[in-house]
Amino acid sequence: MKFHDLSIQEMRQKLLAGELTSIELTQQCLQRIKATDSQLNAFITVCEEEALAAAAVADQQLATGSAPLLTGIPIAVKDIFNTLDVRTTCGSKILDNYISPYDATAVAKLREQGAVIVGKLNMDEFAMGSSSENSAAGVVHNPWDLERVPGGSSGGSAAAVASGQVVATLGTDTGGSVRQPASHCGVVGLKPTYGRVSRYGVIAYASSLDQVGPVAGNVADCALMLGVVAGYDPADSTSVDCPVPDYLENLNAGVAGKKIGLPKEYFIDGLDPDIKKAVDAAIETYQQLGAEVVSVTLPHTDYSVACYYLIAMAEASSNLARYDGVRFGLRQDSGDGLIGMYQQTRSAGFGDEVKRRIMLGTYALSSGYYEAYYLKAQKVRTLIRQDFHDVFSQVDFLLTPVAPTPAFKIGEKVNDPLQMYLSDIFTIPTNLAGTCAMSLPCGFSKNELPIGLQLIGKPFAEAEILQAAYAFEQATDWNKRVPEL
Repeated sequence: MKFHDLSIQEMRQKLLAGELTSIELTQQCLQRIKATDSQLNAFITVCEEEALAAAAVADQQLATGSAPLLTGIPIAVKDIFNTLDVRTTCGSKILDNYISPYDATAVAKLREQGAVIVGKLNMDEFAMGSSSENSAAGVVHNPWDLERVPGGSSGGSAAAVASGQVVATLGTDTGGSVRQPASHCGVVGLKPTYGRVSRYGVIAYASSLDQVGPVAGNVADCALMLGVVAGYDPADSTSVDCPVPDYLENLNAGVAGKKIGLPKEYFIDGLDPDIKKAVDAAIETYQQLGAEVVSVTLPHTDYSVACYYLIAMAEASSNLARYDGVRFGLRQDSGDGLIGMYQQTRSAGFGDEVKRRIMLGTYALSSGYYEAYYLKAQKVRTLIRQDFHDVFSQVDFLLTPVAPTPAFKIGEKVNDPLQMYLSDIFTIPTNLAGTCAMSLPCGFSKNELPIGLQLIGKPFAEAEILQAAYAFEQATDWNKRVPEL
């Protein structure tokens, strides 16, 4: 069996039994990346020497019987996570040569559990995008169809798992950036509740929306990864101090007797017929598994895209002000004074989409417009959050599509920002509400492109939606199909 056919649990069993060493596993992983990444462009940086050194240490741990959960298992992380002594670019020219002096908390937790970090994954610049076309490192390609996008902004994270380059990855989700790529690439991706996973050391896009999430080939691996990175972190003021359950413990609890809500605002006329067919079939599967399905309403959903883009762009304009050519990253200075240096550095360092969002965000925060735009958007956000609070008093979780269409062609929406922004119409509301949600495979389009199903849970109910996802996964075989590269 090839290493990329194995789950995390299977890799661990073979490592503990001595059937495989971490060095062998890591070498196979690196070979797979070399063999496939010229087609995919999923990696920005491959850490070959560092990974093999970490694998040697892991083998010593395994030999002594001291082996935490991820000991010796190759993992990759989105290039938005600071990683000690490794280049962290965030997909941007402005950070092209930035070497982080520390690990993000999520990366440190992976290392504490013995994971071998093999590299940094490609992404939309500063996580701003839905297609992974906005990267200074070039476009990421979908392993199911190389002419199509993998989704964004964590496109590299999803493509790397789908193609078997690594068994699991970490991404970030600000408006769907884990779930939408997971859907387009036929893998499992989870956005935890805001505050469930530390954001310390994650390069900020929109601080009230960003959340770290795992991407894996199956629900159990996703649950394991979440358990490793979740938990309170005093270094992150938005981290919530509440116990982390064992997400694997009751994974097979099933859904019998559970009440599933179908928000009518998510089943719209413009939904692709293949998506509707796959999601309808998933609803039938849940009914066969003993769940009750009811129609519910989230009345302020129509305002979510406008609300999200006002808040996200305003926060981005504030967060990205730190890239000034003075403290770190790119510096362009032809001697025209401080303002000239700022202009030259940012003009050369930021891509078009990032510039667009900074300008729109700065406008929304400017004098005379703050109350009309940003403040009003925050009030609408409260209404959207209340919608979810109200509906969760009626149902255990919600079931929706992840995206209105399967993966679209590279270049298809790049000149139409509004159409691109609408790609996230079904994922954005959960970021505004701060609750948890995940994507898992539920079918394929007529063009053999993966389709994802979204499960949305109550705040800190990750265990419940993982159980529901696992029940569906066990009753179907969608996650067993893999692309041929």
